[in-house]
Amino acid sequence: MFDSADMFRAFNPHRGKSIVLVTGTCGRDWRGISEDEKRDLTLQGAMGQTNSAALGFALSQPDEKVVLFDSEGCLQMNMGILGTIAGMKPKNFVHFLMDNGVYATTGGQPTPNSGNINFAGMANEAGYASTFSFDNLEDFADSIEQVMQAEGPVFVAMKMIPKVENEPIGRRVRSPQRSRGETIKVMQEELGIKMA
Repeated sequence: MFDSADMFRAFNPHRGKSIVLVTGTCGRDWRGISEDEKRDLTLQGAMGQTNSAALGFALSQPDEKVVLFDSEGCLQMNMGILGTIAGMKPKNFVHFLMDNGVYATTGGQPTPNSGNINFAGMANEAGYASTFSFDNLEDFADSIEQVMQAEGPVFVAMKMIPKVENEPIGRRVRSPQRSRGETIKVMQEELGIKMA
């Protein structure tokens, strides 16, 4: 298992101009590491739908590399998306899965069959072009360039250290984020998307 902040630090130099979408508790580390917030989309609170949203984004922007940092709890709520992504064959899509084995946002309850599911194997059997699996930072760091250069869809399963939150949601300290409207406006400007 490895730490999500360390993983994001290893990933960042290989990001290039990718659009990066993050979710889950581990995804919160990305904001302090990203050096191109204009190309970041945070999908907190969209559990079970982040992977579908990221696929839609990748299909609508085929000339942009789209990178999703998903969580296993989120993926388990929408397992059919693996077949959909594989079937749509987005060559510009990299699907990272941060598997910490628990629902960290709600107190650390284990995700179903935690520790026994081979997510990379499932993605491979669904038809992803390439799949990878990492349980330590050194192997991940040594392979990230290969991952980012592979033709998509690419799936990367990673065993992460849980960052469990036990403070009631209303009392948690939240870092300021752009509003949804501001995020959309910035992304439209960044990608030159004109609205009719």
